[in-house]
Amino acid sequence: MKHSLEKFNRLVEALETLPTIGSKSATRLAYHMVMQDNFAAIKIAHAIENALGSLKKCISCGGMSEDELCAICCDEGRNQKLLCIVESAKDILTMEEHALFDGRYFVLDTLEKLDISHLHNMVQSGIEEVIFALTPSIANDAVILYIEDKLDNLHVNFSRIAQGVPTGVSLENIDMLSLSRALKDRVKV
Repeated sequence: MKHSLEKFNRLVEALETLPTIGSKSATRLAYHMVMQDNFAAIKIAHAIENALGSLKKCISCGGMSEDELCAICCDEGRNQKLLCIVESAKDILTMEEHALFDGRYFVLDTLEKLDISHLHNMVQSGIEEVIFALTPSIANDAVILYIEDKLDNLHVNFSRIAQGVPTGVSLENIDMLSLSRALKDRVKV
């Protein structure tokens, strides 16, 4: 029977390549698209095609955009003195969805792809504070130190987002790095 469903199985395999989609979810999604709602499947296919054809990286921050510059980089009402360094363009979406930051962004992606001269020029254009919004890890700590060293001559302030114990989580379920940072960065009550 597997041979007779070759195209269905290829669809399931394609869906399984997406983050957080396992075999059962991929099968359910494929079945729904093929057998229950062809219109939704076609709509999804067109939306994917349109997105792939029109989305690109912003030439300034590295975020997602349909133009050379994204709407955030074009917005003169944003705080031009704050720069938030994030790991991916997806992080910008998260922060903007919740209106958490009103400055500019810089997407790090990977250290291998880091254009330090572009970052240097951005900071030199009037940035007073660079905020690191990176996932806490020893590797990212090294990245932060590297960037601080490369931008040291610009006399800019550096900060990182707060880290520590999440609300509602018991100490026994906290990793040691988060717990040690929470103790080190404790605040007076």
